[in-house]
Amino acid sequence: MWFHSLGRRGGRMKRFLLLFLIVPAVALAQTAPSGNTDSGKRLFMKHNCYYCHGTAGQGGRDGARLAATALTLQGLTRYVRQPTGGMPAFTEKILTDQELTDIYAYLKSLPAAKAPKDIPLLNQIK
Repeated sequence: MWFHSLGRRGGRMKRFLLLFLIVPAVALAQTAPSGNTDSGKRLFMKHNCYYCHGTAGQGGRDGARLAATALTLQGLTRYVRQPTGGMPAFTEKILTDQELTDIYAYLKSLPAAKAPKDIPLLNQIK
């Protein structure tokens, strides 16, 4: 691995690289906007997001699974504002940035879907 090939003389370089990678991540984590999960759930239902994405964000009729999403808040905002496919656009007049932050907090609070092997009823099928 290139990191280990720096050897002893690369000690300062290793520390610099670690700081270069870790400090921005910590700063981003500290400045991430916080949302209200209860408000997010209410907005998710009010704006009919559940119709395509399922009541628990599990995905559904036409929408992708959103529970335990890897999307960032910025990615979600960008997609909601300028979607592709059949999803309608939600401008800031319809959903404010804070409301999207609340919806994002709600989506992040949802558990990931269980693996099929972890669903007892499916294990009974032969």
